[in-house]
Amino acid sequence: MTRLLPGKVAVLAGGVGAARLLRGLAPLVRDGDLTVVVNTADDDVFFGLHVSPDVDTVLYTLAGLADPIRGWGIAGDTFAGLHALGRYYDETWFQLGDRDLATHVFRTERLRAGATLSEVTAEQAQRLGVRARVLPMSDDPVRTIVETSGGRRSFQEYLVRDRARETVRSITYSRARGAHPAPGVRAAIEEAAVVLIAPSNPLVSVGPILAVPGIRQSLRRTGAPVVAVSPLIAGRPVKGPADRMMRALGISATPLGLAECYGDFLDGLVIDGADRAYVPRLRARGVASACLDILMRSQVRAAVVARAALRLAAGAERRRRLAG
Repeated sequence: MTRLLPGKVAVLAGGVGAARLLRGLAPLVRDGDLTVVVNTADDDVFFGLHVSPDVDTVLYTLAGLADPIRGWGIAGDTFAGLHALGRYYDETWFQLGDRDLATHVFRTERLRAGATLSEVTAEQAQRLGVRARVLPMSDDPVRTIVETSGGRRSFQEYLVRDRARETVRSITYSRARGAHPAPGVRAAIEEAAVVLIAPSNPLVSVGPILAVPGIRQSLRRTGAPVVAVSPLIAGRPVKGPADRMMRALGISATPLGLAECYGDFLDGLVIDGADRAYVPRLRARGVASACLDILMRSQVRAAVVARAALRLAAGAERRRRLAG
């Protein structure tokens, strides 16, 4: 029998990498005690529909609908609607499945009716049978803009349309300074027993969340241990361009680079055994670490990684009590 974790857990999450961890974490946390704060700076409009890729990936994962092979979308989905849209639109590079379209139609209609993104997300979670609380990082529009060797791109244009081929010059979070955390976000962090940073790209998945005024302050203020799970194994991400983006911006694609991104609030970092050599240098920075195989090929492996993160957090909590 799975032993459920007592206490509230808050997770800062992007999309695919976070989904892998959540598959293993969610069964370990009591119903109602898990809150996932999700990046929305990847949101965009396609065919007139408001698409929230990371929110959708988290919702589909927690609802048991996600495609485990692609890592995004709904398992078994088809794309007849997208092919038909190609008769009327010149560009159909962003893949929207037939069942997936219902999510975006509902979101767009509710937003146009005056609902906030967090209200719509709560409604979608309830209708999908998701027991965890899923919160967009903000109800205000924040967008990740990637300045590349070929010009300025929205994140979806850079990643999906252009397949991350161009060299990154800079990353900005448009309108982040004027944004506010969505209702419940700061409280979820400050009242948690454990805060986890999912194995998501630190620059374009977690970075936008931290750019929303107040969220980073809550991470510094919380009494909970904050533990991140590395998205890198021996300097390479499981999926995506995180390593190239980090190096392009002068950040090492190593556990030390992650500690640099999260250093003002990070207590612990779960890293792969291939990166064991970084343990002493992390310790010197005041960051505890756990080393294991972090490639989450299955829900069983995801649960192993989630338990390692929770154990590391518990150890950090004990050290805090002894130090106090």
